[in-house]
Amino acid sequence: MSELASNRTDDEEMEFSSGLAAFEAKNFPQAMAMLTPFADKGDAHAQHMLAIMYQNGLGTVRSDERAYHYMLQSAEQGYAIAQHGIGFMYLEGECVEKNGEKAVEWFTKAGDQGLQGSLTTLGMMYEQGSLVEQDAAKAKAYYKAAGFDDL
Repeated sequence: MSELASNRTDDEEMEFSSGLAAFEAKNFPQAMAMLTPFADKGDAHAQHMLAIMYQNGLGTVRSDERAYHYMLQSAEQGYAIAQHGIGFMYLEGECVEKNGEKAVEWFTKAGDQGLQGSLTTLGMMYEQGSLVEQDAAKAKAYYKAAGFDDL
């Protein structure tokens, strides 16, 4: 939870929760309207949600630039899911140019916070030599860190 999230008033918390509920209900225009003020005030969770909506054109026109902007803001605050998301942007070349070094950097940050999916992705990158030099030992270490002991 970002510091900003812990400082929400009861009314703000209700508005934020309603924005998340709108997202879950696939009412993306309402989610966008309700979450944007929080994202613009620096709320990492709201920034991540807006990044997803802009990246996929949900409730708004697709915008790679805005998707990257909000994902990066969220990731830089240490929001692990956004760090994973920006890692994937660099891995797949979505919203930005492919960049293995930056993908590894962001997946590592998310993995350091315990995100198993990021550790697994790092293992796959090194196993396959995807945007990094193939390295079976590193792949095995990442898989093991992710909880796959039998590989």
